[in-house]
Amino acid sequence: MHENEESSIRTDNPLQQPIIKKKSLVREYAESIAIAILLALVIRTYLVQAFKIPSGSMEDTLAIGDHLLVSKFIYGTKLPFSDKRVLTLRDPRRGDVIVFEYPEDPSKDFIKRVVGTPGDVVEGKDKKVYVNGKLYVNPHEVHKEKDIIPKEMNPRDTFGPVTVPDNSYFVMGDNRDRSYDSRFWKFVRRDQIKGLAFIKYWSWDHDKMRPRFGNIGKLID
Repeated sequence: MHENEESSIRTDNPLQQPIIKKKSLVREYAESIAIAILLALVIRTYLVQAFKIPSGSMEDTLAIGDHLLVSKFIYGTKLPFSDKRVLTLRDPRRGDVIVFEYPEDPSKDFIKRVVGTPGDVVEGKDKKVYVNGKLYVNPHEVHKEKDIIPKEMNPRDTFGPVTVPDNSYFVMGDNRDRSYDSRFWKFVRRDQIKGLAFIKYWSWDHDKMRPRFGNIGKLID
């Protein structure tokens, strides 16, 4: 008898079939849930995180009730229990809309637009912003208050000049007259930045109690 024939006979013998243990239904569900939770944690920690806009400081770019996705890897993956980042694609740039830990209360997340990068000199004069001596105009900025507040009273309309330190950024809200930002509390450190806001995946108008379908899926620029 040939070897392959002998092998065939052994395989067909029910008494010599290997015993296959089936997982219980509970165990299968538990493993699936554990894997899903692990993947969600990895994605949230290193790749993408969802945020909701609670205030109007970024109007009209972002409205109250907009839900955003934030890329956490574009500025580099932050290693656990460390401020070190690896696999950095690029550093934050002027014009980026970023989510960061509020410097005065790290338990809160803020979202603003980068106006000054490390080494830049930023100055405000009567609602106009200058970066390195040149007028900086962002097409998304709006002013909803006509009055000009003197620098001695409030830095909202006139401030600086200030030089942005190393590993720090000067940020402002697009709703310039109604934003609490670097004009008041100075700079955001590099290690406080969580990521780049890049798309609105949902938007809810609380006043009209309906979705803003025109905002859903809209890229943030």
